[in-house]
Amino acid sequence: MGIVVVSGTGTEIGKTVVTAAVAAAAVAAGRSVAVLKPAQTGLAPGERGDADEAVRLSGAKTAAELARYPEPLAPGTAARRAGMAPVGPEGVAEAARGLADGHDLVLVEGAGGLLVRFDDGGGTLADVARLLGAPVLVVAPAGLGTLNSTALTGEALRARGIEQLGVVVGSWPSEPDLAARCNLADLPDAAAAPLLGAIPEGSGALPPAAFRAAAPDWLAPALGGTWDAEAFRREAGA
Repeated sequence: MGIVVVSGTGTEIGKTVVTAAVAAAAVAAGRSVAVLKPAQTGLAPGERGDADEAVRLSGAKTAAELARYPEPLAPGTAARRAGMAPVGPEGVAEAARGLADGHDLVLVEGAGGLLVRFDDGGGTLADVARLLGAPVLVVAPAGLGTLNSTALTGEALRARGIEQLGVVVGSWPSEPDLAARCNLADLPDAAAAPLLGAIPEGSGALPPAAFRAAAPDWLAPALGGTWDAEAFRREAGA
């Protein structure tokens, strides 16, 4: 897995922390890692972006950001409103390939969901994954409503012939409700892909050393960790 694209089923569901956890597990295994954020929205110049945060938590080697737009909108909309040039899928793919030349793993973190537009031509993160021939790791929320959005994301990937690595729950609650517990069993069926981890809520607030030490416990072996989906389901009472 030289390049992995990380997409959410929506926004604000833990993509950056999942990206950081995957990066931390890879760093712990002795791999050099770069985190690429094609378009950062909603931040002013000088503020720490998602790629910077993932590197801070994980100890990854490189953070890269191709464009930054001030308003918290879809990248294509934010670029248009700011009168700035958009970032298209071809440019993102070229940047990812360049980073792959000097790193063992490149994680490309999207903005929002898989089909959020980068530009007025309709380019999306799915197009980036297709151009790269890279698999997509899907980050989903834990609770009610996640099955539909996860199923739609999986269908969109399959329709485009893009490999889905699996699903990671971006923020697993300390006191999961019935829907969250049941979703542990139902998410793999909805996604038609394996459940590959669950990140405890609040993990992004941990000190970097604690985050790096714990990250492999949150991820399945396919992502470099030790997490066991069946054991986790049993413990959660799913």
